[in-house]
Amino acid sequence: MQSKKKNSRRDFIKQTAIGLSVFSIVPRHVLGGIGFVAPSDKVNIGIVGAGGQSMYSIKQLLNLDDVQLTTIADPAYIWHNDILYRSDTGRGPSKEFIEKFYSEKTPNYRMTEYQDFRDMLKKEKALDAIVCASPDNTHAYISINAMRAGKHVYCEKPLTHNIWEARKVLEVARETKLATQMGNQLHNTEGLRQTVEYLRAGVIGKVHEAHSWVGATRWLPHLDGFPEGFDGVPPGFDWNLWLGPSAWRPYNKVYTPVKWRDFWTFGCGALGDFGCHDMDTVTWAFNLQAPESVQVFPAGNRGSADIAPYGEIGYYQFAANGDQPPLKLTWYSGGLHPAVPDLLPKDIQFGGRGAMYVGDKGILLSNAGPSGEPQIFPESLQNSFTPPAPSLPRTQGHHREWVDAIKGGPVALSNFEYGARLTENVLLGVLSLRLGGKKIYWDAANMKATGLPEADEIIREPVRAGWEMI
Repeated sequence: MQSKKKNSRRDFIKQTAIGLSVFSIVPRHVLGGIGFVAPSDKVNIGIVGAGGQSMYSIKQLLNLDDVQLTTIADPAYIWHNDILYRSDTGRGPSKEFIEKFYSEKTPNYRMTEYQDFRDMLKKEKALDAIVCASPDNTHAYISINAMRAGKHVYCEKPLTHNIWEARKVLEVARETKLATQMGNQLHNTEGLRQTVEYLRAGVIGKVHEAHSWVGATRWLPHLDGFPEGFDGVPPGFDWNLWLGPSAWRPYNKVYTPVKWRDFWTFGCGALGDFGCHDMDTVTWAFNLQAPESVQVFPAGNRGSADIAPYGEIGYYQFAANGDQPPLKLTWYSGGLHPAVPDLLPKDIQFGGRGAMYVGDKGILLSNAGPSGEPQIFPESLQNSFTPPAPSLPRTQGHHREWVDAIKGGPVALSNFEYGARLTENVLLGVLSLRLGGKKIYWDAANMKATGLPEADEIIREPVRAGWEMI
C-alpha cells in the first residue's frame, strides 16, 4: 500500500511537470487567438518575392526594433537586375543583405529560405506575418494562402490582378480579421494627407473635376505582343512556380525581371502600376465608391490583347455622393498631361507626375506627384485661405503603421478594406483598356460590365489547376 502511494505521488508530480512544460511552449497565437502578437513581442516577418521592390520593404522593416525578418521565399535564387533597381536581387542576395544587417548585433545570424512560399507557410511555425512583393498575377494567391494560414499580410499594389480577386482577398481579410496593408506607400506621406485635408475642408470649394498623370510608359516599346521563341530558364529559377495561376507559356528573358509589367498576363500596365498611388488622394478625400462608367483609351503604340500600350488617357465618372457633386476623374500616362486651366499661371509647367483638382472656388495642384505639397490657385485665394487643422492621423511610416496594427494598435489606413476598393476602381480602367477602349458601365452589385459579356474572363481570369483561390 505504501509503495502504491509513493508511485501515485510520483506520477502526479511527473504529470504536473509535463503539463507545465507543455504550457510553457504553447505558441503565442494559441494563447491569444489567430495572429496574436503581444505589444512587447517582436513580430516575425517573412518576405515573399525578393525582386527589386521587396528591398524597399526590407530596408523599412530592418529599421524597426520590434521586427525580425526570419525567412524569405522566391522562385529565383538570383536576378541580375540591370534595369530600374540596378542591383542583384532574388532570395540569395536579399538573404545575404538581411543577415549582414542583423549580424552586427547577432553574430552568425541566419534566416531560412524557400523557393516555394507554401513550404514557408507550412514549416515556419513562429512566423507572424508576410510581405508579398511578387508580380501582380500572384498577389491574390499568396495573400489568400497567407491569411488562411493565420498570417498578417502586407501586399504590394495593385492588391490583385483582376476584380474578382480583389473581392476574394477582401472576403478572406474580413473573415480572418488579420492586420493588412496595401503597399501604396505614398498614402502615408505628409503631402498626400495634407492634400486630402485641404480637399475635405473645401479650400477650393466643391470639386467636380480631378486629373492624375504619370510619365510611366512601356518597358518594351518595340514589342507588339508576346515575344517569339523561348530562352533557357536561368539556373536556380522555378519558372513554373513563378507563373503561378497564369496559363503556361515558355520562358523568355524579356519577361524577367521587372518587364513582366508590360504583359497583361502578369501585370497591369502603367495604370495598374501607378493607379493605386495616383488615384489614392481623390479616392480617400471623397470616399469614392464604384464609378458609374469608365473608359480608357490607348495612346501611342496601341498595344494588343497581350501587351499594354505606350500610354493611356482615361475617364472615370463618379455619381454624386451626399453633398459631394458628380466628379469626373481623368487619367493620363506615357507623357500626356491635362490642358492648363485659365486659373493657373500661363507659364506653369506640369511635372512628369502630378494631380490637379478643380473646384468652384479655385484649383489645387500637386505638381510633384501624390506626395507633393499642395498649391492653391488663383493667387487671390492662395493669399486669403486658412490651411485647415490636421484631421488625419500621422504615423512614422507605412510599415510602422502595419506593424502597430499587428500588435493591437489602430487599423492600418490602407488596409485591404480600403485597398481592395481602390484596386477595383483602378482595375476597371485596366479592363476598359484591355477591351480596346470600350466604355464600361459597371454593375458593382453583380460584378458585371453591362452589355459586355467578353469582359467576364478578364473580371475573373481562369487559373491553372492546382492554383485555385478558395
